[in-house]
This record gives sequence, C-alpha cells and structure tokens, in this order.
Amino acid sequence: MDTQTASTVQLIGAGCFGAIIGWYVYYINRYRKSDVQLSDLVTVIGTIGGGAVLTLFPAKSDLFGAYGIGLAVGFFGYFIVLVILVAESQNFDGDWFLDGRRKMPGKNTVIPTNDNTGHAMVINDDTGKLDIH
Repeated sequence: MDTQTASTVQLIGAGCFGAIIGWYVYYINRYRKSDVQLSDLVTVIGTIGGGAVLTLFPAKSDLFGAYGIGLAVGFFGYFIVLVILVAESQNFDGDWFLDGRRKMPGKNTVIPTNDNTGHAMVINDDTGKLDIH
C-alpha cells in the first residue's frame, strides 16, 4: 500500500480551499430567494464531496481531512462573523436571526436601491418619509 504524506503547505492549502467552499455554501443559503428543494441538497453534497474534490484530495488522506476541517471552519466561521456583526450593530439585534426584524433607520440615512438607476432612497429630515433622489 503506497501512502503519500502531505506537506504543511498542502494541508494549509486544502484547509483554506475547504474554508472558502464552506463560507460560500453558508452565503448561498443565507441569500436564498425560494424554499429549500431537494436539488439544492444534491448541489451542496456534490460541491462538498464531489468527484472533483475527491480527485484533488483523496479520501482517507490528510489532505481530505484538512479540507473537511476547513469546510467546517468556513461554514461556521461565516455564522460567527455574522453573530459578531449583529451584536456590534445598532440597527440589528437577536430578533434579526429569527425573522429578519431590524430597527428603522434614522434620519439622514441613505438606503441604496437595486434598480441600477443610481438613485437612492433618503429619509427626509422634515417629514421622516423616504424620498427618492
């Protein structure tokens, strides 16, 4: 049985690759626009343990182990960073994780639009209502 040992650089690289994939998987699920479907699960499993990954990092190898650790670090790291940012923010609290609740923005707060017009919604100091600029 021929076993190859992985260098430290290879292990770190596999771990970092896993962390990037884990971060991205959490990101995709966070910004989902529709309900979870079986095809989503198949895609995630294919990404995490698919043939390309097993070609790069053979099963039962140190590289695959480092990839798995990186995957967990990236996935849960995204959540931990999100928890820290929400805790530090004056506009969000723990309810945001439950149902997306947030505090109303204050006056002189600009809310960018996603309509590619370059316009922004601004809260009017006098009326407290949104104006499009």
